[in-house]
Amino acid sequence: MQQKTAPPKPAPSPQPSQTQAAPSAAAEQPSAPAATATNKSATEDKPEAGDQGGIKIVVPVNEVNVVFTVTDRHNHYVKDLAKTDFKVVDDERPVDQIRSFRRETDLPLQVGLLIDASNSIRDRFKFEQESAIEFLNDTIRRRYDQAFVIGFDEKPELTQDFTDNMEALSNGVRMLHPGGGTALYDALYYASRDKLLKSSQVDSVRRAIILVTDGEDNASHVTREEAIEMALRADAIVYTISTNFGGSGESDKHDKILDRIAEATGGRSFRPFQLSDVANAFSEIQDDLRSQYALSYHPANFAKDGRYRTIEIMANRKGLKVRSRSGYYAPAE
Repeated sequence: MQQKTAPPKPAPSPQPSQTQAAPSAAAEQPSAPAATATNKSATEDKPEAGDQGGIKIVVPVNEVNVVFTVTDRHNHYVKDLAKTDFKVVDDERPVDQIRSFRRETDLPLQVGLLIDASNSIRDRFKFEQESAIEFLNDTIRRRYDQAFVIGFDEKPELTQDFTDNMEALSNGVRMLHPGGGTALYDALYYASRDKLLKSSQVDSVRRAIILVTDGEDNASHVTREEAIEMALRADAIVYTISTNFGGSGESDKHDKILDRIAEATGGRSFRPFQLSDVANAFSEIQDDLRSQYALSYHPANFAKDGRYRTIEIMANRKGLKVRSRSGYYAPAE
């Protein structure tokens, strides 16, 4: 299980530059999104004695939705499981009932592609660009999915806003040029808050961030945990692709940072051993996005206190591994 303590409250957000107009990074801190812990209204008929009609009583319902994947001992996806194959623990308390359960192999996608454009990755930048373009071309479907592109060195820069146009997305990737420091955490924070959280909210959509970087950060205004918190609030799964290629020492330390970001949000971290493996990592991410389950439940002892609550989903069958985000933020009053 992942770390069960809540990340700290976010610091003032970074001020990214961008080539297209985007929402101001100075907006106030958003509350937890509906996709993470939703407040819905349910109605039920409660007729009074002698009354032939029914009186509609509005009952507040707090519902948590989680998307997750399941793999076996050989890391192959398991796609034929049922609701009875799982149990859920919310904030260390078992969930009485899984209210809905479904296989999600064809969800519309909102994808943020974040590419490290700092000096530290200059020698492999061109190949990473082409691999990213190939991934978008294979993944984004016209009139169904959308993606945006952000490059980051000492600050994040939006080079292409949400679109399903592959030519525009490809141009957004090719516009990036390496140089400067690395504001990795600022880029993740900005993509989560100012792009995903502020996009039109649709219940049946899968939000993902693909982060291509060596994991070094020397220019951010927010911390790693603050960036993770914002990704959780945006209900975004983060996949990280390291560009260290089997390094050790400092490189290994940076790779562990990427591991932490991916694991906390229910994503995967990839550590290619050579440059050609980057394309394979993108291909595996595409498979992952099309091999998911979704369930919803009502947590026990729920309070609208804005507190971080942990999630654990366990498979009843032996040898299966469930990967999901480690928690969520309850809505505040």
